[in-house]
Amino acid sequence: MTPIEITRNPIIKATLRNRWPQFVIRVIALAGFVLAIVAGFVGTPVGNHNFGIVFVWIVWWALLMLILVPLAGRSWCAVCPIPMPGEWLQNGALLKPRGKGFGLNRKWPKRFRNIWMQNIAFTLLALFSAVVLTQPSVTGVVLLLFLIIALVTSLIFERRAFCRYLCPVGGFIGLYSQVAPVEVRVKDPAVCAVHSEKSCYTGSQDGYGCPWLVYPGTLTKNINCGLCMECLRTCTQDNVALNLRSFGADLKQSSGHKLDEAFKAFIMLGAALTYSAVMLGPWGELKSAAYSIGTAEWLVYAVTLLGLIYVILPGAFLIAVGVGRTLARVLNPPQGSRESLKKSFAAFATALIPLGLMAWIAFSLSFVFASLSYVWPVLSDPLGAGWNLFGTAGVAWQPYLMSIVPFLQAGVLIGGLGWACVVARRIAAEQQTGRVVTWEALPVMGFCFVVTAGLLGLLIG
Repeated sequence: MTPIEITRNPIIKATLRNRWPQFVIRVIALAGFVLAIVAGFVGTPVGNHNFGIVFVWIVWWALLMLILVPLAGRSWCAVCPIPMPGEWLQNGALLKPRGKGFGLNRKWPKRFRNIWMQNIAFTLLALFSAVVLTQPSVTGVVLLLFLIIALVTSLIFERRAFCRYLCPVGGFIGLYSQVAPVEVRVKDPAVCAVHSEKSCYTGSQDGYGCPWLVYPGTLTKNINCGLCMECLRTCTQDNVALNLRSFGADLKQSSGHKLDEAFKAFIMLGAALTYSAVMLGPWGELKSAAYSIGTAEWLVYAVTLLGLIYVILPGAFLIAVGVGRTLARVLNPPQGSRESLKKSFAAFATALIPLGLMAWIAFSLSFVFASLSYVWPVLSDPLGAGWNLFGTAGVAWQPYLMSIVPFLQAGVLIGGLGWACVVARRIAAEQQTGRVVTWEALPVMGFCFVVTAGLLGLLIG
């Protein structure tokens, strides 16, 4: 599918260039974020009646994983409230550039210009997730830490260094945004090549230089584009566009595969498997261990989780890639891979992106419809203080659509498996010379099948 420029529409373009709609949404989100922190500290300790738990881990998570990420990529990053206080101080303004702000404006260290720190941050959250997702006070602490770390980072480093290199949520949103059917790209790279000002990156009186430290003229993947639209506002050549495209367009690229992104895919896949087992599985001992932070049982659980996401899954996948390369050489001698094992490993990990995204969608479906009715009482009584602001405090809990959820989950997981297999076959074809064969992809497909079977058993079986 040839990308369709939706900013050709003058109303859409004017809306995206105007700062006020985005600003208003972000302010509302910031108010909700602060309310979630307050609710965590002073609200009811009962998780399913606390605003922080219900609106962060049910409403926001459902919106993120079921709608925003698969359909609009990093759109949440465009309205995320976490970096706002730091940005206001850093820029010395709430909206358009008005002068020098506060901060040291230092460059982010070269050795950390990757997503390994995001990988570590998400892993830490995963280790304590059972408590974070159920205890309001812990959720409040985590959200407050996000705000503080983002603020401090903005005062030390340039632009959105926190979002680009540290935010654990931004890490997986960026990975899965490659599937989404939207993109910001330049219309004609040749125009950028001869434009010396590079205002889209350096900034102008109309806007800031790319907060994500990305030069739009060479942007080819969604993973590092936060959809903030600053480049649309600052480009003096009218050469930046917001496009509609086919799903998974970034997955078709034959280069640029990195190990940090590959391991993000394993981390997310392993976390989906673990969460499904802990929160939905029948093993009471496992659930107890996940909640018993600091005990010997929790230590075993933590080591097992770390082993799964950093050793077992990558190790099994590496074996699958190696077996595939051997099959290709033995069964089709002229068709061997042209890439090293390391490069093949990183490239084939691209197949785990649709597989992992569908795993998270299936996992989210398992509790979203069951827990969504908690929203109505919390709307009227966000702090559990006996209020009834909208007359819904007495609405009783009831699950929604639970009879069709298993069918939705099965469809999503099987669809993810099929998509992963298509991506794996394409990568195998690119890495081989001569006629297209699939031997190299078969073991990778087998890996994806085993993971899907495990998820089907955990979520539906």
